[in-house]
Order: sequence, then C-alpha cells, then structure tokens
Amino acid sequence: MTQPESIDAVQSMLGEQGYVCGRALATVVFLSLKLGRPLFLEGEAGVGKTEIAKALAAGLNRRLIRLQCYEGLDASSAVYEWNFPAQMVAIRTAEASGGADRGALQSELFSDEYLIERPLLQAMRPDENGAPVLLIDELDRTDEPFEAFLLEALSDFQVTIPELGTVKAPEPPIVIVTSNRTREVHDALKRRCLYHWVDYPDFDREIEILHARAPEAAEALSREIVAFVQHLRTEDLFKKPGVAETIDWAKCLLALDVINLSPEVIGDTLGAILKYQDDIQKLQGSEAKRILDEAKAVLEPA
Repeated sequence: MTQPESIDAVQSMLGEQGYVCGRALATVVFLSLKLGRPLFLEGEAGVGKTEIAKALAAGLNRRLIRLQCYEGLDASSAVYEWNFPAQMVAIRTAEASGGADRGALQSELFSDEYLIERPLLQAMRPDENGAPVLLIDELDRTDEPFEAFLLEALSDFQVTIPELGTVKAPEPPIVIVTSNRTREVHDALKRRCLYHWVDYPDFDREIEILHARAPEAAEALSREIVAFVQHLRTEDLFKKPGVAETIDWAKCLLALDVINLSPEVIGDTLGAILKYQDDIQKLQGSEAKRILDEAKAVLEPA
C-alpha cells in the first residue's frame, strides 16, 4: 500500500486497524511518513505507543521489526552477531579434512552464511513491500552509550560490520521510537525525530477505542468501564491503568458475562486493571464502591 496522502487518510488507515487516534497524533504520523523522519513517542505505559507501530505496519502492509530495549543492550545485540557454534563446527570440519586454506576459511566463516541479523540490520535490508517499520520500543530502558550509537544509525540509516563493511538502507525504514519516560532521553536524539506526547484519552475517545477493540461490549457496560477507569486515574496510585488495561478489563468482564459493574465484580477483577498489590489494596472495601458511584453519577445525565 502506498503512503497516505493526507492527515485524514492516516486516521482512516489506522482506524481500519482498530487504532483510534486524534488529529494531533495523526498529523505527526503523517509528517513522519512524508518527511522520512523518525517519530519519537513518549507517554505513560499502556497508552498505545507500541500499538501505533503495529497498526502502521499493518495499514501500510510493511514488515514490522521490533527492537525491545532493556538495560545493558549494546550495539552488537541490536545489529548483528556471529553464529559462533556453527563457525566452530566449520573450523573442526576443515581441520578434520586437512589442508584447509586459512584465508579461504576465514573468508567463509565471516560471510552472510554465519551472520545472525538483529533488528537494526534487518531494518537496513531491502524489502519487496517497501521499507519496513522499525519499532525501537522503550528506549528509556537503555543507557547513554547505546543512545549515542543509535543517534548515528538513525542519522545515516547505515550500520558497519567490521568483517563485511558498511550496510546502508536502500530506503530508510519508518522508525518509531517509544519511551515511558522512566528517565530522560538525550536531546540530541530527540532532535533527530518528530516528537509527540501520547496522553490518556478523554472519555469519548476511550469509548471509541473500546468500541474498536472490544466491539461485543454493550454500550452501557462500555460507558461504565471507561467512566470507572477514568475516575481511577485521578486516584493516588503507584501505576495508573492505561488504555491497554481498559481493553483487557472489558474482555475479562465479557468473559464473565457481566452486564453492569458492581463493587463485587470490580473487587474480583481488579488484577486486570491494577498491577501492584498496594494499588489493589487501596480499592478494597468501600473505595471501589465510592469510585463506582462517582463514575455512575457522571454518566446519569448522558
């Protein structure tokens, strides 16, 4: 599929993949595609940053390549590794046969046959469907040396393998970088990207999202779910529930054939929306009923 020619087309394309987004986000996605610039998305966990890359890849019919970041991630793990066990087998086979040419053997050992491509190198390879979508997920989990390496890779869209030389992307990949902001990412990397803060959606937007991702949920139940979760986000919690938790909770309630929310049902299913025991304990007893009553009070005029 060709790239969308307008902001409305971006919204429509993402919507067809079940991703509901506002115009501001659709605009920055459109500009990222139009200008060939990486897109840097920050926001709380569970607000849909990763899903944007998935929806974009599906909508454009492009390959999605995901680099999941973690503490200690280095360039070699992100770019390539040599298949050491296979290389050792080849060396022993050559020694057993006798008379192996050392130069020829070394050239063979460090060839594409023994190269294990990691996400960044995969993203530099040509693809018949067009440049892939490269998702660099949770960059804030890595450290500054990896950021510095990534800065160079995203500037030139090329990586160097000492034994083989430089690999340059024939067409730059569509790059989505996400961060949960557990630490600040360096300004130099942000300057290479278009930036957008992905916030929690308002009530109407979250209803739209729930309709798209859990369409079997009745309208009344969907409104109660969203109202309750939105009120829950105003509480003093260690980890506020994201949109992902709203969707998960709705699916859990549907699996239990729940028609309306009650304090008892909420107490039984809190593990779908809250992931820390301290937060769950805060909603035991009358607290769940209080928040539910407040949520229903907001819904009454509607």
